[in-house]
Amino acid sequence: MTIRGHNRPGNARLAKLLASCFAVLMLFAGGSANALELKPFKDKLFAYPGILESRDDGAYLIVDYDETRDINGRDKVPERRVKRNYVDLMPRRRQADQTYETEAGKIRFIAVGNAKGAKIVTVFVHGRGGDRKLGANDYSFGGNFNRIKNLMARNSGIYIAPDGEDLDAAAANRIRLLMLAVMRQLPGARLVLACGSAGGAICHALARDDAVAARLAGIALLGSFGDDGFAGSAAWRNRVPLFIAHGSADSILPFAGAEAFYSAVRQTPGYPVRLVRFETGGHGTPIRMTDWRDMINWMLSAR
Repeated sequence: MTIRGHNRPGNARLAKLLASCFAVLMLFAGGSANALELKPFKDKLFAYPGILESRDDGAYLIVDYDETRDINGRDKVPERRVKRNYVDLMPRRRQADQTYETEAGKIRFIAVGNAKGAKIVTVFVHGRGGDRKLGANDYSFGGNFNRIKNLMARNSGIYIAPDGEDLDAAAANRIRLLMLAVMRQLPGARLVLACGSAGGAICHALARDDAVAARLAGIALLGSFGDDGFAGSAAWRNRVPLFIAHGSADSILPFAGAEAFYSAVRQTPGYPVRLVRFETGGHGTPIRMTDWRDMINWMLSAR
């Protein structure tokens, strides 16, 4: 399998990765060809622990969060290693650390899942000081990255965690080129783009790209920030669902900014946007506590 129109060594490696996935029997494949909906995986462990308040017909949720329960009670080593029952290591059999050569330079990424018949791709971009390994760590953030890896591997999907490096325009361009290469390999797949913290700069940059926005199933901002230019962007014109999750006690990026961005997007009548506020949660809470399956299924149903 080759990437059309490209002959660089990195493209061959990407093609090799996807081809290797094609060769694997889809023992854990999920939904049918006509229905794109992620099937349950450890839902009782990862569902929101309680809804304290629902506003705007369910678009704005205030979720119960308790550090004693949701960190100390969930982790074997608090904030470092989750308890074993939250983790299933099956996706490691379909995980590869790769380098892709783009016209804008090399980009390293970790990919997990099934390329054969893939219907959905989820990309997570880390925040400042992180790298691709953060988004592929099975045991940190309460096992939540292990869950999204499983959801993709078990539902005819692919999960990709790229290096965002300095999270600048050059990094955004390399991630864009990687995503477009994957989309060429998987012409029928939908794309979910999730960004944590300062990685939101990548989400907002790609929201302005026509080619990327046309394939987006949704954008997720996890403990991140808004963009005054979102209205009028390619994602906005395509009515790409927007999911915002934030801790109410975030001391790095205050919740007020996330709430104001949500309210601004709602000024477009009927625009699919959701805000999940984790009451008393801090900066890293949305990455730990966001229910990936609930979020992605909402995106798929909203567009």
